[in-house]
Amino acid sequence: MKTVAVPVAPIRLGQFLKLAGAVDTGGEAKARIAAGEVMVNGAAESRRGRQLVPGDRVELAGRLYLVG
Repeated sequence: MKTVAVPVAPIRLGQFLKLAGAVDTGGEAKARIAAGEVMVNGAAESRRGRQLVPGDRVELAGRLYLVG
């Protein structure tokens, strides 16, 4: 699990994925979220604008990220 410090909370899911280095672009984040590949706190998330707060867990491609 990788803890990712966010400069401002809450942060949108798409922005968080870019900040964490899980995706390279916002377009890639949008596509992967729409495809159901992203889990937030153990549940599939389809909203790119989902607000994340410290303590939330995001999973993509078998990698787990903690919002810090």
